[in-house]
Amino acid sequence: MPTTQQLQDFSQQVRRDIVRMVHAVNSGHPGGSLGCNEFLTVLYQEVMDYSTNFTMDGKNEDLFFLSNGHISPVYYSVLARSGFFPVSELATFRKLNSRLQGHPTTHDGLPGIRISSGSLGQGMSVSLGAAQAKKLNGDSKLIYSLHGDGEMQEGQIWEAAMYAAGKKIDNYIATIDYNGQQIDGATDDVMPLGSLKAKFEAFGWIVLDVEKGNDIDSIKKGLAEAKSLTGKGKPVCILLHTIMGNGVDFMMHTHAWHGKAPNDAQLEIALNQNPETLGDY
Repeated sequence: MPTTQQLQDFSQQVRRDIVRMVHAVNSGHPGGSLGCNEFLTVLYQEVMDYSTNFTMDGKNEDLFFLSNGHISPVYYSVLARSGFFPVSELATFRKLNSRLQGHPTTHDGLPGIRISSGSLGQGMSVSLGAAQAKKLNGDSKLIYSLHGDGEMQEGQIWEAAMYAAGKKIDNYIATIDYNGQQIDGATDDVMPLGSLKAKFEAFGWIVLDVEKGNDIDSIKKGLAEAKSLTGKGKPVCILLHTIMGNGVDFMMHTHAWHGKAPNDAQLEIALNQNPETLGDY
């Protein structure tokens, strides 16, 4: 198992990848990518059991589905640095004929990508299908997914949530990136979410709060607890309280960097920051 410091070092490299990728093409989504960096680092570097000898069926492997596909920069960086494809390919992000499009796609056969995503609300439904397939195949591995909190405004999410509990799909852990921001502003201003914990519990889920969703040790503890609660007849939801733009001070706590690339001067500032010196929650 990697140490906490090794995981922090990995996430710091991913952070640098993210800002470089979106800067290079003056497009992409750095805010949410930075906020989910530590989570995906822990998931791929410590928690999931998978093979980089990628196959679409994923038999006898834990599977991950990214529902909020616009945060592809962090996803591509973590996949590349976990051995799914060459790190050098990150330089092709959002370019013509690249396998690394703005939203993940499957038609170019990029290892690690099992669904085209970014049309919000759909990832939970796909994940539930994969989870049921594993049960039917006698496969004991788990399904993980990640969603934005703004995505919780989509009706399909709640149809899927009702289905998951009704069918006792207990080999599934859904994580919500709970940063309170979305493309047009704060979620409280756009469409208040109320208590997501109460909502998922009312739908029959087990719900965990990870209050420090950008802290490596807190994420490790939360994912370990979530994993221990699988197999008990209910799906599991993690509410991951993150900071949008985490690790780059001028991008933090605002929706302004949801889909905006840094200029040359801003890139230099971002690359020279030490995230450990930045403010807390």
